[in-house]
Amino acid sequence: MDNDQIEKIVTEMAENGRRAARKLAAVPTAVKNAILLDTAQLLMDEREFIRHENEKDLAIGREKGLSPAMLDRLELSDKVIASMVQGLHEIAALSDPVGEVDDMKRRPSGITVGRMRVPLGVVGMIYESRPNVTIDAAALCLKAGNGVLLRGGSEAIFSNLALAKLLQKVLASHLVPEEAVQVIPVTDRYGVNVMLAQEDFIDVIIPRGGEGLIRFVAETSRIPVLKHYKGVCHLYIDDSADIQMGIRIAMNGKTQRPGVCNALEGLLVHRSIAEQFLPAAAKQLMAAGVELLGCKGSCAIVPDMTPAMDSDWGTEFLDLKMIVRVVNDMDEAMHYIEQYGSQHTEVIVTGSYDNSRRFLREVDASAVMINASSRFNDGGQFGLGAEIGISTTKLHAYGPMGLEELTTRKFIVFGEGEVRE
Repeated sequence: MDNDQIEKIVTEMAENGRRAARKLAAVPTAVKNAILLDTAQLLMDEREFIRHENEKDLAIGREKGLSPAMLDRLELSDKVIASMVQGLHEIAALSDPVGEVDDMKRRPSGITVGRMRVPLGVVGMIYESRPNVTIDAAALCLKAGNGVLLRGGSEAIFSNLALAKLLQKVLASHLVPEEAVQVIPVTDRYGVNVMLAQEDFIDVIIPRGGEGLIRFVAETSRIPVLKHYKGVCHLYIDDSADIQMGIRIAMNGKTQRPGVCNALEGLLVHRSIAEQFLPAAAKQLMAAGVELLGCKGSCAIVPDMTPAMDSDWGTEFLDLKMIVRVVNDMDEAMHYIEQYGSQHTEVIVTGSYDNSRRFLREVDASAVMINASSRFNDGGQFGLGAEIGISTTKLHAYGPMGLEELTTRKFIVFGEGEVRE
């Protein structure tokens, strides 16, 4: 397929998505929920078809020598299908933000001004590996009244197209345009470039994947991008910290799932508590298989640590590795976070009310936590029900993005014939 054909296909899909989104924006909540629940049932009914199409991707992946971890992310097992079904039920149960009206105020001119929550329009999703994202993202976008144009990784093309086909079948049965959910059938990377140029039809781009993909999207797109490049999250142990609490939070943040964006990558320890905290914390972390990369002060207290190199500071390891640094005070800890953090998640363990409030005010991250694990920075854990991703940009969302973050607010005005003097 040449570039002209790719451009024609993607442009037509974006234009059709815009038309479908206009109709979807007016679909009642009950119908949207019925679509989600019917899709959940169809996924269960069509498991054989889903697995058959998924096996095509897995077979190609094995031939290409994909790693076991990549193949595991690619597989649509019964467990993964059940998880998608559960997610659809959960999203259907969430409150629909579309149409909510608030901030109604009477103005001196006589008009009444308020704000109404409305869909963003068309969401473009670019993602890698996991085909279950096709259902998760489409479900959230549909519930928030948005059309969605999906471009998954080439390694999951058969799986993604199969899932979209099932969703479109349900949409058609409810007289909603099938183009409200579309998967771009082009695996050539030029398809992404064309998609990122559709500023007339797509309102926002949300990339999910490795830092390389996200940087490419951010640098290429003519459409606003909601993104996070990486999750370099830190835990600061203040001089008034409860030591056992600090160890428990460090262990959970680093070892529960080291390969996710809200896992800890750095441990900062106040100098006055370092000799009490570090030996006990290092013992448990190392026993769990964590390689600790320490500054000179850390290595002097725990000689078994590996001396950190300059390139280790600010690294997202996504592995059982963690930098450790002794700091003189909270100011130094916050300066380090400002220099090396990624505005994702930052944690303080402290017994000081003043220090906790200062950390909340002064540390710039999408989630700032006092005496709690970084692993809680997640849409489900925050009560959003589900998330389409975590944004470390500030316009228009900061942190986990749920249904409300997939909408915006427009001004509405009620009058009785008033004119401006």
